[in-house]
Amino acid sequence: MVDLIRGLPADEAQAVLRFAPQAASEPVGKVLASAIANAEHNDKLDRETLVVSRAWVDEGPTLKRIRPRGFGRAFRVTKRTSHITVVVEPRETAGASSAKTKEGAR
Repeated sequence: MVDLIRGLPADEAQAVLRFAPQAASEPVGKVLASAIANAEHNDKLDRETLVVSRAWVDEGPTLKRIRPRGFGRAFRVTKRTSHITVVVEPRETAGASSAKTKEGAR
């Protein structure tokens, strides 16, 4: 999902995520909305000039659980998590090193 929004204007990226059928579009959309809100509030940037300059997903911690099975056995269940990072910048400085980052865990 992050490959779809990378390089798009922020409003257009939100529209793409809103209508995408994949389940991953919801948490990525929440992180993008948070990054846009942080850029508007903290850095006083205009929403119309924001572009998704970078976006990536990294592996998070794995929760290990046990599932009881027959005859006294136990199977391991791994619940995987991820770290979603979205960087939005003003259009004229997209690609520069100064960035506004919002990271969320899922």
